[in-house]
Amino acid sequence: MQPLANIKVLDLSRVLAGPFCSQILSDLGAEITKVESLQGDETRRYEPTVNGVSCYFLAFNRNKRSIALDLKTPEAQEIVRSLAAQADVVVENFRYGTMEKWGLGYEDLKAVNPRLVYCSVSGFGRTGPLKERPGYDLMMQAFSGLMSVTGEENGGPVRSGWSIADLTAGMWAALSVVGALFQRNLTGEGQYVESSLFEGQVSLMTYFATTFFVTGQIGQRLGSAHFSIAPYQAIETSDGYVIIAVANDGLFVKLCNGLNIAHLLEDERFAKNAARVKHRPQLIEELHRVTRGYTATELVQRLEECGVPCAQVQNVAEVLNHEQTQARGMIQTSEYPGLGEFQMVRSPFRFSGSEVTIQSRPPMLGEHGTDVLQEMGYSREDIDRLRSMGVVK
Repeated sequence: MQPLANIKVLDLSRVLAGPFCSQILSDLGAEITKVESLQGDETRRYEPTVNGVSCYFLAFNRNKRSIALDLKTPEAQEIVRSLAAQADVVVENFRYGTMEKWGLGYEDLKAVNPRLVYCSVSGFGRTGPLKERPGYDLMMQAFSGLMSVTGEENGGPVRSGWSIADLTAGMWAALSVVGALFQRNLTGEGQYVESSLFEGQVSLMTYFATTFFVTGQIGQRLGSAHFSIAPYQAIETSDGYVIIAVANDGLFVKLCNGLNIAHLLEDERFAKNAARVKHRPQLIEELHRVTRGYTATELVQRLEECGVPCAQVQNVAEVLNHEQTQARGMIQTSEYPGLGEFQMVRSPFRFSGSEVTIQSRPPMLGEHGTDVLQEMGYSREDIDRLRSMGVVK
């Protein structure tokens, strides 16, 4: 028994934030019916592709069934209303007002299913002066302030390596859905919930925001460094970089003793964290005099022996092949027609009472359309007629 067993989700979203939300719910055991356009989720055409199969699409759509509909047609809208009547959750991320125009907004679907949890994922939220603006991960990293504090100190703004604004919005959406389902158990009624890329990133400001409100200081780009702690950043070696995380004065003592630079402990510029933060450039210069004489592997070994938290900067392949990744079972195997077997990362959920595994491969476009419609009571003749009308693929 998985945590969300018997929960039915109607996923009308596409690209990343919405599909990531529904995939999280699917990994928790929910049954997902993904409604795509007749052309399919845009990510089916995102590069890189292998034999016409998009790696991007594969990453966000496991454990789902696919039905392809032209939602601009009354017949398709009626199909969605019927599916929503039997669903526990609807997830959508269309532009503001689109679902209402189609008669598929929250109030429309609530009328046929008062227990429905309806989740809207958007760029800026469904209220406010920017509610009608589209939202893409890159523009939200800029607008939210994230890029103002990401990058080297004297360089330009830098995008986070993965799509953190989309991914965060998807996680907040999934958590909101779970919360609404829990409340439904108490009240018997569903509700409307929202998640936006903008609010997700603003919420992650945390100590940057509090520091601004309390002191007026505006966070700046510091590369890998931390504005509150030093040394807490990437340090150069002879062949690469090592992160050191000296989060308190006790660890600084271990660092200095371990690297035979105990004289820094007597320097008032470095003895306490507040002073080290103030004199970070001078401190890092002192450390580099020593660390550039080590290889990255040698420095990590030395620091671990001294009890100083550290990590070599790894690339994607090194992380995925690491023994810790394997030991935690974070890599699972699936398959896809025309591609064969492939590996993907699983969700990090851990439950003593249930196992979170990949239940089924990502679907081909419209693969389950006939099954879904027949379950709703449509005859084979009805389905053939809808296909001939261009309502369903």
